[in-house]
Amino acid sequence: MESATIGKSVSELHELLVHKDISSTELTKAYIDRIKSVDPALQAYLTVLEDQALAQAAEVDEKISQGQALKPLEGIPMALKDNMCTEGIRTSCASKMLDNFYPPYNATVTERLRAVGTILLGKLNMDEFAMGSSTENSYFAKTRNPWNLECVPGGSSGGSAVAVAGDEAAFTLGSDTGGSIRQPAAFCGVVGMKPTYGAVSRLGLIAFASSLDQIGPFTKTVRDNALVMNAIAGHDPLDSTSVPYETPDYTKFLVNDIKGLKIGIPREYFGEGIDPEVAKGIQAGIQTLIDLGAEVAECSLPHTEYAIPAYYLIATAEASSNLARYDGVRYGYRADSNDVLGMFKKTRAEGFGQEVKRRIMLGTYALSSGYYDAYYLKAQKVRTLIKEDFDKAFETFDVLLSPTAPTPAFKFGEKSADPLAMYLSDITTVPINLAGIPAISIPAGFVKGLPIGMQLMGKPFGEGSLYRVAYTFEQNTNYHTLKPNLSGEVLSCAGR
Repeated sequence: MESATIGKSVSELHELLVHKDISSTELTKAYIDRIKSVDPALQAYLTVLEDQALAQAAEVDEKISQGQALKPLEGIPMALKDNMCTEGIRTSCASKMLDNFYPPYNATVTERLRAVGTILLGKLNMDEFAMGSSTENSYFAKTRNPWNLECVPGGSSGGSAVAVAGDEAAFTLGSDTGGSIRQPAAFCGVVGMKPTYGAVSRLGLIAFASSLDQIGPFTKTVRDNALVMNAIAGHDPLDSTSVPYETPDYTKFLVNDIKGLKIGIPREYFGEGIDPEVAKGIQAGIQTLIDLGAEVAECSLPHTEYAIPAYYLIATAEASSNLARYDGVRYGYRADSNDVLGMFKKTRAEGFGQEVKRRIMLGTYALSSGYYDAYYLKAQKVRTLIKEDFDKAFETFDVLLSPTAPTPAFKFGEKSADPLAMYLSDITTVPINLAGIPAISIPAGFVKGLPIGMQLMGKPFGEGSLYRVAYTFEQNTNYHTLKPNLSGEVLSCAGR
């Protein structure tokens, strides 16, 4: 049962449910068995909700038995990154600070997925408070890349990417502040979409950097990704940054045709720091698109070199503000102390990990008196220039294309001792968050046996064009069909 079903796409699973070839309960059990089998090695999950998931599946099966029509995601087992609120279910942000936090409400995306009948399997590991590019910063465990257990899965949504790549969920949600959906999607060989800022509600997403954070889906295929976007996108009146716009049916853009579509290749995204083998793999992907009728030309995004410093000023400043609430008074971890000030200090010293403390300190400094104009304000001005670069490029091109990450997945410990080297691994992804535009990563080949991703960038609310190009590429390549070999022997070695 397990091998015959859990490797399938959401679309295929839906057909099995509709034709009663499998029940939602059987499907859910298969995923739970898979989690029990491989997750001791992969460490994608922080919480598994076996009883709740089976109860939800039984509700769907009752509906099927009554002959009611199934929605596209109904009865499909999925999981959420552990920074999305789930009522009564621990939501830890992979931090000691929130180890005992059980939200009193659901995030909007949690509500919307429940409304369409999905089955919540559990909550997924991540870098603490979404701060990191490798999922090495989790307080609880280091999630492993299923393609090579000695390599990181990317971050901060490492658990979300691994759960899909390792067949531990049919789809997952992650959050992306500077590449945290796209980079792990590339490292793990799955599809990851960062929607336009404001396209998906952030209500109930525990904040890192509020002007950059965005929720999006991880899936096996582009079609699955569009189906999940159909469920989660759209205006939320409870989120002041949610944009009122007419949400399309994203599956309507899934046509195997890009003839005449104009694709720009930013030269800055193929410069210093990009692994030559990754560049070669992406160039091969570009040639595939040319052969399929796309019109491809080089372009320039001249302020790209300032993206990393601008991002790490803006993101850390917003993190410093957002994380001020964790003081031991309201909720979360509370240290023992003889006085209030001592309790504040000990709570934050003991509750936060090293990377979170580093970013709070950087952000507090950037916002401090006398430095605000020199750092934070200037970074915001640079952000505007970066956005204008994209606006100008999109006057000529429908879509822009680059590598998702400058290298394939790296080994554990390879960059964790050098924060700057780790930050530079986001060079091709952070400009997209600064500009607020959508971008998707799709599997585009292998380097040294590890997946690499192709990043497609679009105009604001231009997710449809990204799906069109991504779907066409996927239909004419086989990278998305290849799976990591998670044999019992490999897993038992990893567990030792």
